Amino acid sequence: MRPLIGLSTGYDLEESTYVLREYYVESIIKAGGLPLILPAVQQQDIIQSYSSICDALVLTGGGDADPALWGEWPHKDLGQVNPIRDYFELQLTCNMLKMGKAILGICRGCQIINLAAGGSLVQNLEGSFMHEQKAPRNYAFHPVFIEKYTKLERILRSEEIKVNSFHHQAIKVPGPGMVISACAPDGTIEAIEYGGQEHLVIGIQWHPECLEDLYADYLFQALVEAAAKKRS
Repeated sequence: MRPLIGLSTGYDLEESTYVLREYYVESIIKAGGLPLILPAVQQQDIIQSYSSICDALVLTGGGDADPALWGEWPHKDLGQVNPIRDYFELQLTCNMLKMGKAILGICRGCQIINLAAGGSLVQNLEGSFMHEQKAPRNYAFHPVFIEKYTKLERILRSEEIKVNSFHHQAIKVPGPGMVISACAPDGTIEAIEYGGQEHLVIGIQWHPECLEDLYADYLFQALVEAAAKKRS
């Protein structure tokens, strides 16, 4: 049986609708995993059940995290926050971290990993470097520089790649146990990972599920392989 990979969902507060782009499902299937869509619920017993049955987790992209989660007041350019999704993903992430299961955080998901680990975020990126591209989602827009000797470098087999970019929040201070594994040319943190040797936990600010390149394939394959190893 394929490893079971949980996919967190967005939640539309106005429409009372769970939301997930099909790219995530397709990427997990292509990598050899069995995708399981996880509605953003509040019940602890259900969140615990999700954590138990999933072999690995993808924290998907979405809106802004509430700055109250790291003790800050809202910035004037803060986007829409969703306390239901924040609570769900943080609880789920903490569970998966404690259980030693693999996690891939994408864009917002990268930030959720960092918050779950006790880190903080930049609410709004300033400066002239564009992190919210005005280009198709599958277009690799700017370079990121991968830190040597990191898990991310080992997975991607490169020290520099081009990525797509759709974020205005970012990692400020990595949480305890997390290390920086990639940065943009302006110094913005583009990826973090758990420093432990065995536990695969990686957060990236770009969207590999939309890209059609080997680097995107490598990331999802690494997650599925880690999930299979944990199951066995």
